[in-house]
Amino acid sequence: MPADMNDYFKKRNFEQKNGNNGGNTPPPNRPNGNNNSNNGMNFLEDFKKPIIIGLGVLVGIVLFKPFVIINSGEVGIKVTNGKYNDEPLYAGLHFFIPVIEKVIPVNTKVRLIIYSDKESSATGENLNAGTYSSRASDGDGSVQMNPAIGVLDKRGLTVNIDLAVQYQLKPENTPKTIERWGASWEEKIINSKVRDVVRDVVGQYTAEQLPEMRNEIAKSIQAKLVAKVDTLKDSPVSLSSVELRNINLPQKIKDQIERVQIAKQDVTIAEQQKEKAKQMADKITIEATAQANANKVIGESLNAQLIQLEQIKNQGKFNEALKENKNAQIFLTPNGAVPNIWVDMKNQQQKQQLTTQQQ
Repeated sequence: MPADMNDYFKKRNFEQKNGNNGGNTPPPNRPNGNNNSNNGMNFLEDFKKPIIIGLGVLVGIVLFKPFVIINSGEVGIKVTNGKYNDEPLYAGLHFFIPVIEKVIPVNTKVRLIIYSDKESSATGENLNAGTYSSRASDGDGSVQMNPAIGVLDKRGLTVNIDLAVQYQLKPENTPKTIERWGASWEEKIINSKVRDVVRDVVGQYTAEQLPEMRNEIAKSIQAKLVAKVDTLKDSPVSLSSVELRNINLPQKIKDQIERVQIAKQDVTIAEQQKEKAKQMADKITIEATAQANANKVIGESLNAQLIQLEQIKNQGKFNEALKENKNAQIFLTPNGAVPNIWVDMKNQQQKQQLTTQQQ
């Protein structure tokens, strides 16, 4: 077969296998052919991509949770690669980069520490630790119950002090506080300082003096504790109140104080009675002196003529009485040393004698 014919048949077989109809001319478009099918597949492929990306982002958010909500009464501390940021995050929604960053919420509400061996609150209610935990979880802040503070008085006797301290973290300084003092900041800042101050103040007095000096001791404890906390770097905590609740003395000291109080009361009663007796004596003396002075004045003002005049006046009264009853007998009580005389005005002899005496 000639070479040209051989080339022709090879070319023809090749074109038939590839469906090109003998050349580079593309096949005509068909209305419902393979082209529409290819376009639909391409559309689905384009639509799947954003869905898959969105699902991936959603799964990433759920797994890594790159946001945090800070509630009222809290601040957030953002930590970037282990370093604490100085600026706190306040209430609201905050985002961070997972793995690289994290946010630590910290409670900044008012807290209460009660140092007491009795389960009682600052308001005097009898409560247990469970009740305190419930109150704290309801939003009233954290409440801690610690044992009473045992201290030695001036003579070395053990005294237990019940104390209540209210305080809170300063929100603006919270990141620095947690970075410097750590999660146990309450033990390092509050508990240790309270114990040191109470022991220092109470140790200056004897056990017998403590009840009498209670107000001064309470003021001194608060002043020294506030001064000690305020001198800390960056002023981490604000003290709201320091309340001295009770001073628990040894029983023998209580008995001794009771005996002293009873003795003082007895002395007070005796002094009151003495003062009352003195006042009565003074009153009697004054009255007697006044009566004596009055008698003296009266005695100095009397003379024989005045006495005789009084007798004449009395006799006139007797005469008036006898006009009403002529049979009456009159018992006279003259002033001075004149004896009592029965006078019968119908007896002329007695009448004559009485008239003679009066003249």
